[in-house]
Amino acid sequence: IDNASYYRLEDNDCHYYKNHSGCGNTLNLQHPRVLQLVMDSLRYWVEMMGVDGFRFDLAPILGRGRQGKEDFVDYSSFFAAVRQDPVLANVKLIAEPWDVGPAGYQLGRFPKNWMEWNDRFRDTVRRFWRGDKGMLPEMAKRLHGSNDIFSQKGRRPYSSVNYVASHDGFTLNDLVSYKHRHNEANDESGQDGHPANFNDNNGVEGVTDDQSINQIRAQQKRNILATLLLAQGTPMLLGGDEFGNSQLGNNNAYCQDNEISWLDWSVLQSEDLNSEENWGQKKQHCFVKKLIQLRKEHPLLNRKSYQHGNKISDKTGLPDISWLNPDGQLMSDANWHDHNLQCFAMLLADVEEHLQIEKAHMIPDDFCSIEYGQDDALLIIFNAHEHSLPFSYSGTAGDWEKIIDTASDINTVGTPTEISFCKQSKEHFNFTVAASSCVVLSYNQHQIEPD
Repeated sequence: IDNASYYRLEDNDCHYYKNHSGCGNTLNLQHPRVLQLVMDSLRYWVEMMGVDGFRFDLAPILGRGRQGKEDFVDYSSFFAAVRQDPVLANVKLIAEPWDVGPAGYQLGRFPKNWMEWNDRFRDTVRRFWRGDKGMLPEMAKRLHGSNDIFSQKGRRPYSSVNYVASHDGFTLNDLVSYKHRHNEANDESGQDGHPANFNDNNGVEGVTDDQSINQIRAQQKRNILATLLLAQGTPMLLGGDEFGNSQLGNNNAYCQDNEISWLDWSVLQSEDLNSEENWGQKKQHCFVKKLIQLRKEHPLLNRKSYQHGNKISDKTGLPDISWLNPDGQLMSDANWHDHNLQCFAMLLADVEEHLQIEKAHMIPDDFCSIEYGQDDALLIIFNAHEHSLPFSYSGTAGDWEKIIDTASDINTVGTPTEISFCKQSKEHFNFTVAASSCVVLSYNQHQIEPD
């Protein structure tokens, strides 16, 4: 009825829509009646339907200026309206920070109270575990909560929504099982879907009975899941990835309302443990539960502000964050620029100021089996080499407990609270980090007796 008010139209020919969405039309949020319609709708979903937040697709559209002024700004009419609205100002606001219009990539430029999908985390983690060389500097930035992207304007690590798979693209299982996208069922001659996925089949394309390949794939999935839940920021897990859902290599399955895109929950209720596939999916589900509990129990993994190694713990003498090479020494410039080095560690330490800041944000005690602040440090080692590597550490004397080792199935068997125990009570220790694996060691000042 009123295209000129409700949609952004081409400047030279108002018969045509601007196509910033890729869907043939773009709402004109600069018009007061359109903005009112959108705000009324959002408030309805919060007040009447009880949703606690929104994820906005193609969100730079929300910040584009008036007709003829397409630049993105974080003070647009829509952002200003949400910021002052007593209902919407306190809900979760998540942006997909890119659209298909001019200058459509706006990662890190949304208002302070917004969170953003971080595709740089996605691509970096995929490439690191695939074995791409020269990834250590980028990997450290993403593990740190993408300070380089989000710290401006006082934004916090939780602004970064970390993910490795979403509803667009490969599932986690297919990411390590297919080297090519298989979208033939979409009737677009296999040409649709994103072509750059940083994926690998680990030896065979698709489903295989080869035990060695399936073991490598299972370990790579554990590596990626562990990285997601151990990184600073807000982790986002694609539904189905917790138990190994597959779309048979289809990375654009939005048009498939069938077994390709459906989630088969029956595997989690199945009692058939003789099936290797069922058993593997149950173990992966258990591993994800363990990672989530680990993140809840260890606030060092979920800091509310960026740490830069400037604060020293009175308990351990360790900086709040540091980066180590396999010799246990601080990463040097040469290490960071060594393209053949694919192993390093992130060491997180608790400090008193950190304790005071974080305690107010801690989850209720009945969700935790470990009191807040009990760990003094976490040492997280990432080894993407195709061979095992000796790792040496010289530093805090005391009790170090191995709580995650993605190379071992012990992490995925039984209840999610089970842990493997590794005690070292000396200032220097050495151990071997398996090929393509992630290891987490926890330190605390209390004496821990082995089973």
